[in-house]
Amino acid sequence: MGKIYVVGLGPGSIDSLTLGAVERITSGDKNYLRTEKHPTVQYFKDKNILYKSYDYVYNEEEDFNKVYEYIVEDLIKESKKYEAINYFVPGNPLVAEKTVELLLNKSLEMDIISGMSFIEPMIELVGRDPIDGLKIIDGADFNSLMVDINVDIIITQVYNYRIISEVKLILSEIYGDEYEIYLVHNGGIKDEEKLHHIPIYKLDRIENIGALTSIYVPKMGRINKKIHDFNDLVAIMKLLRSEKGCPWDMEQTHESLRQYVIEEAYEVVEAIDNDDVEELIEELGDLLLQVLFHCQIAVDEGEFNLYEVTSDLGNKLIYRHPHVFCEKKVEKSNEVVYNWNKLKYAKREITSFSDKLKNIPRLPSLMSSFKVQEKAAEIGFDWNSVDGALDKVIEEYKEVIEAINDFGGGDRRTEEELGDLLFAVVNVCRFLDVNPEVALNRTVNKFIHRFEIMEEKSKIIGKKLEEMTLEEMDELWNAAKDT
Repeated sequence: MGKIYVVGLGPGSIDSLTLGAVERITSGDKNYLRTEKHPTVQYFKDKNILYKSYDYVYNEEEDFNKVYEYIVEDLIKESKKYEAINYFVPGNPLVAEKTVELLLNKSLEMDIISGMSFIEPMIELVGRDPIDGLKIIDGADFNSLMVDINVDIIITQVYNYRIISEVKLILSEIYGDEYEIYLVHNGGIKDEEKLHHIPIYKLDRIENIGALTSIYVPKMGRINKKIHDFNDLVAIMKLLRSEKGCPWDMEQTHESLRQYVIEEAYEVVEAIDNDDVEELIEELGDLLLQVLFHCQIAVDEGEFNLYEVTSDLGNKLIYRHPHVFCEKKVEKSNEVVYNWNKLKYAKREITSFSDKLKNIPRLPSLMSSFKVQEKAAEIGFDWNSVDGALDKVIEEYKEVIEAINDFGGGDRRTEEELGDLLFAVVNVCRFLDVNPEVALNRTVNKFIHRFEIMEEKSKIIGKKLEEMTLEEMDELWNAAKDT
């Protein structure tokens, strides 16, 4: 196999060609270009130097990864024929060049001939110093997870309107339509450079998009910042817990915040029940705050850090989803749940059924009883149908009446029978695929709503609720039920 010289052609101007690049161009070895849509290719033409371009592959394949793979395989095949070949790419071979990345992963004899990248001309045009952070992204593979609002971003390979439009949609969702960015054409080519300073919504309205078009997205400013990412939240929480922060936040501990975790989780559920998207956004933020708060407390106490939490979660998700990450096949969602629990128990060395019951977290009693019954049902300790569960409710109801008659209120035995009745009702909920915690919460909200209507009606008739008889209030209650 021959040697492959990977050569950078610079940002565009022939004047930017390095001596090393010129030497390889005129070496007499076979020349291969990823694309001839680059101004320095004129140098080849002026010198009557032959070359082969891979532009035809882009026309035959829509998947860019397949394009790059084809080019690499063809280069390897060609290198086997000759003592040495030259492979020319725009800019610097080690900057945003997927084919070079793939070649470097192969066991090949290679030599990199560097060249000026497109980065230097871009930062000169937009007048920004990259010292505070600069991220370079391939527009052909662009997605929202690549965005970091706290550093400048260069998006390259945006050479057609389809890619530009997709990039625009993602940027608009994160930064907003009016956020101003730069669109650069022919950076580094004297007399041909064009710089457009525009809001994001105009991205796909600019003409002459081509192979040498790139987007420069400035980072979000710290002053009057309206958009925040996860790193911003971590920084805010760190400040609040510092000596320059909030006295209340500084005093909190894991124990003092326990109740808020529960409260915020319930408020998320309520937002879902209300089908209120804006409320859900707010409440999920409040719940996330609790996670960040506990992580910062842990950092301050030297217990653990956020990376340990995210790493533990990431590893758990991968471990418990072998059907996604290890190609283990499952067809139904109940198989996924079964495998999830099986893997969870294996990790925790839980083998007996009693251990499984004990492993259920200390949730509110309705939720705990629901989960305990689910576990019991897994080994067949269950009614055949909801009829058996309903009969059990009637049985427990009668035992409550007996306990009240025999022992009265406030007695432990009456309390026990009421607990049995609640447990039986939860079993009915399970059979009917109703979460008892959610159902009871909805009923509480419904009660409050109807009571509010009762108060409004009492004002209309000019009589306070506390001045009414039970019969009068019952009439208002029935009226509220009809509204």
